[in-house]
Amino acid sequence: MKSIDFTVIPDRISRLTDVAYNLWWTWHPEAQSLFQHIDARLWEDVYHNPILFLRQVRQFSLDEAANSPEFIRAYHSVLTDFDEYRVFDKSWFKETYPDKVDKPIAYFSAEFGLHECLPIYSGGLGVLSGDHTKATSDLGLPFIGVGFLYPQGYFKQVITASGDQEAIYTKVRFGEVPAVPAFNGKGKEIVISVHLPARGSLPDRLVYAKVYRIEVGNVPLYLMDTDIHPNAIEDRELSARLYGGDEEMRIAQEMVLGIGGVRALRALNIEPAVFHMNEGHAAFMVLERAKEFVESGLSFAEAKERIRSSSVFTTHTPVPAGHDAFPFPMIDRYFPKWHEYLKINRNEFLDLARQDQQWGPVFSMTVLALRMSGRHNGVSKLHGEVSRKMWSWLWSDRRAEDVPIGYVTNGVHTETWLSPEMKVLFDKYLPKNWVREVDDPATWQAIEQVPNEELWAVVNRCRANLVDFVRTRTRQRLMRLGMTHEIQSTYNLLDPNALTIGFARRFATYKRATLLFHDTERLKRIIHGNGQRPVQFVFAGKAHPRDEPGKNFIREVYHRSRESGLAGRIIFIEDYDMNVARNMVMGVDVWQNTPLRPMEASGTSGQKAGLNGSPNLSVLDGWWDEGFNGKNGWSIGDPHAVYQNEYDQNHADALSLYDILENQVVPAFYSRDGRGIPPQWIQIVKESIRTVAPQFSMARMIKDYTRDLYVPSMG
Repeated sequence: MKSIDFTVIPDRISRLTDVAYNLWWTWHPEAQSLFQHIDARLWEDVYHNPILFLRQVRQFSLDEAANSPEFIRAYHSVLTDFDEYRVFDKSWFKETYPDKVDKPIAYFSAEFGLHECLPIYSGGLGVLSGDHTKATSDLGLPFIGVGFLYPQGYFKQVITASGDQEAIYTKVRFGEVPAVPAFNGKGKEIVISVHLPARGSLPDRLVYAKVYRIEVGNVPLYLMDTDIHPNAIEDRELSARLYGGDEEMRIAQEMVLGIGGVRALRALNIEPAVFHMNEGHAAFMVLERAKEFVESGLSFAEAKERIRSSSVFTTHTPVPAGHDAFPFPMIDRYFPKWHEYLKINRNEFLDLARQDQQWGPVFSMTVLALRMSGRHNGVSKLHGEVSRKMWSWLWSDRRAEDVPIGYVTNGVHTETWLSPEMKVLFDKYLPKNWVREVDDPATWQAIEQVPNEELWAVVNRCRANLVDFVRTRTRQRLMRLGMTHEIQSTYNLLDPNALTIGFARRFATYKRATLLFHDTERLKRIIHGNGQRPVQFVFAGKAHPRDEPGKNFIREVYHRSRESGLAGRIIFIEDYDMNVARNMVMGVDVWQNTPLRPMEASGTSGQKAGLNGSPNLSVLDGWWDEGFNGKNGWSIGDPHAVYQNEYDQNHADALSLYDILENQVVPAFYSRDGRGIPPQWIQIVKESIRTVAPQFSMARMIKDYTRDLYVPSMG
């Protein structure tokens, strides 16, 4: 028998721990069903965390499962799939690039969104990193991830009775998540250190970080934690929270991520062929690599060329505030001798990342990454164009369109985000090995052969699942707030047969979550539909704890959800995370997105919805500017219009949104044939799946990165 603390796992099912400690289970529902089968209520209580589940499950439940022929059959089926996945030798990468499998690609990211049981992500950037990691495992890339294992993760969002967002931080116990200490070749735990200058009561010192390993299929993630002895309390906080603290903490975090991350790889005896900086947070890595090369005898110019030839940089935002930059005096304090290490002078060192602002020059992490990498990309075609203009001053001898910043449009990991109900349908009608060919448009032509009644039945079932989820989450919130007098009303909250529209985003103001309320009376008429064609909206999203305007948007949505004429048809779900996102993209009928063009770099939530047959109703920004074909959803506003001010643009886009809802979306959804099926709607659903699923799959994205960025950087 295999023991995990106080729970003894019978030998017949002892490999449940193997499954639990590999995040492969996060994109295989049949693996998750094993834990759910043992104790469904506990699986929900531990928030789908298999490690915590195996610590708390009753012995009786495990013994009962071990003696159930049905469970044993399912258990062996899952283990067979798991083992075949781990040893599969005919991967896409090995077959396509057989001479490039020796050294790995090291992917540095400040966050990895793998699953809700590991709250070390804040939103789109982290979820993209998680999907990126999963797909590289599927495709067999030699790939490793480097980042932080935040003991307090990102905040848990609580919405008060008055609609205010409160940020709650709870400590993640690493013994209760699928993470284990990383060891070197001598069997010792790996701890790295980074020098930080005096600050407040703290002297010059070394800050230590323990390295943990997380298995994601066949890909390892190495994540650092500074909450260890002998670090001072302030230094233990460096990796405590994602995007927490002030500017001093931010630069210290990014030094540990970039410099410490390279040192962690060295301690692991890993020599990457390619270093990928996912956003500027990890850009200090290039300084550590330069220091290594110079110490080995190269000049800085030679070191710079070596680094550029093997470095990839991805920028993710056109929002200036999203690009970290530090004042020169701070850089002097944190990197006092680094110009000497690199054998250049101070001005040359500062010029590596100089960006002149109105208030003076700053050391820009994006500029550092662009100058010290040989290949750079935005995350959609439109974002590539915006980025070339935004950073064209770095290439003053070129026209903006000739600036060497390309693009790889983001995608999503199909198996992570596809509803189990829809997967059953795809298994039935798509080619046998469709999961391995998700990026091939030919795979998805078979969608046209799916009978309308079967697809409509799945759409209805998924919407009903979402309604149940919203009712449960709303009930839990009311119980927490002591609003027991309202609980009874949650049992009839939302209509499982009504047109359901979803909006779930980070509540940054440019995403315009409140655009829907521009004309409240008109919205009420749309929502009630003369009693015959009701429409309902489900909102979710977090604002950064210091983003007061974003929190005001949340407050407005919440208050609108309680306003007469809107109450019961506008719902806000608190604590947006991957679990909430899954339920929403799998269950809504339409995905609404209203960014202020061209501020949305890419966006991937709409891709997840489109994959699940939920057409997009969106401004032509980010990926939708490429994805919309006139038949697979709807476009809000005129992308070529020029407005005098933001109010005029909001007004025009709101009118466009209302008009599309009234004259296109609602009529298509409610126009039924003799069998109660909306044929026009089903055709839009099929077109959404057929076009979005392959073009915006993570498999396509990883193949693009490999062909255009990774392999050319391998030398």
